[in-house]
Amino acid sequence: MYKQAIVVRTDLKMGKGKVIAQCCHASLGCIEEVSPRVVKLWKEEGAKKVILQVKNLRKLRAIYRKALAARLPCFLVKNRGKTQLRPGTTTCVAIGPAKEVEVDKVTGKLKLL
Repeated sequence: MYKQAIVVRTDLKMGKGKVIAQCCHASLGCIEEVSPRVVKLWKEEGAKKVILQVKNLRKLRAIYRKALAARLPCFLVKNRGKTQLRPGTTTCVAIGPAKEVEVDKVTGKLKLL
């Protein structure tokens, strides 16, 4: 089974639409880091995604570093500053699609958004 996890900062107090847009950026950005074979398998299984939360930038960066250390595909989103946030604000990270068990080693203790 394959899965993608998207981890969002809650301290930014983004509106719902902004959170959704940032998660979309993360998901699409990360898919570009994954082999077409894995993307195909992931889609065939239903393209499982989970949206999780962390309290701040420090915790988001820690998750990102853990994903990198585990050699998982990941994509860190930095906002362009067109609406609610300052340019360059780091908002979320996507991990995977990758084997669910591997993604869970990095994100398994986080709470759902």
